[in-house]
Amino acid sequence: MLKGHQSWLFDKKPVIISTGTVAGPFEANGAIARDFDKLHDDLWLGEESYEKAQKVLIEEAVTIAIEKEKLTKEQITFMMAGDLVNQLTPSSFAGRTLSIPYLGLFGACSTSMEGLALASFIINNDGAKYIATVASSHNAATEKQFRYPTEYGGQKPPTSQWTATAAGAAIIAQQGNGPVVTSATIGKVIDMGISDPFNMGAAMAPAAVDTIEAHFRDLELPFDHYDLIVSGDLGKIGLGITRELLKEKNMDYSKEQFQDCGLLIYREGQPVLAGGSGPGCSASVVYGHLLNRMKRGEFKRILVVATGALLSPLSFQQKESIPTIAHAVSIEAGGVMF
Repeated sequence: MLKGHQSWLFDKKPVIISTGTVAGPFEANGAIARDFDKLHDDLWLGEESYEKAQKVLIEEAVTIAIEKEKLTKEQITFMMAGDLVNQLTPSSFAGRTLSIPYLGLFGACSTSMEGLALASFIINNDGAKYIATVASSHNAATEKQFRYPTEYGGQKPPTSQWTATAAGAAIIAQQGNGPVVTSATIGKVIDMGISDPFNMGAAMAPAAVDTIEAHFRDLELPFDHYDLIVSGDLGKIGLGITRELLKEKNMDYSKEQFQDCGLLIYREGQPVLAGGSGPGCSASVVYGHLLNRMKRGEFKRILVVATGALLSPLSFQQKESIPTIAHAVSIEAGGVMF
């Protein structure tokens, strides 16, 4: 199943049998609002803190995905979850509520595809019957931890990105109807010395390029193998840099061929500066918007390259540069779509 140096080829083609996507009020006014299963009209979600609100996002996304397939949570072998908040508390507390055997993941904004890759690996090797994988973020909780509380009203440069309030979950199974996961490439930690936490796109672009190059090399694919390559979440700055770096490697993609989840989730005119970000951004865009488009026959094969900045408030305070990573997962249209 290992192909090349850092890729997996899934011979049993694990199936994404169901998904659940939930988002907040800002996303409800975005470009793909109709692709979310549930939208909230306030950031608090009826809770007393933003972190507790994020826990609710996770619980709802997983529950929606389970109920769509008429399963029960007792039938789910494992739940893999990750977020940006200290020690993954929203994910862990959601695991407490859902009471599904739990594996916490941290890959920053790359967590969505880290979870899908690992879930597919386990399913492909008969390690589980059903796995729920979920990634989430909350704008106010993340801003409070990594930058300034939103109430502070701090000015941001045009290179900064808007953390999405969203969660995306998928149920991966050994068999069933839906898109199939065909391969995954696990990225390396790349650090080009960038230390500006308001320019994540530029920091993460080299990691995206490294993983994309490894994916095509390991699997011996032509550069135009996929109908769509989508990153998550490079934003305007990082996407432009990534395209230029790939072009130097004779991998020249048009704007239609290579897109970014952080640019798909919001509409033109929303004040998101360089675009959206957060683990919940790529998870909700892929499991909602892009798989819906695959269902309509727009794509047969897509490659999702989720990127993450592996910094912490402490590493920034110690003036460390920003290590980054990208994980790539290929998804193909399967049988009857959910």
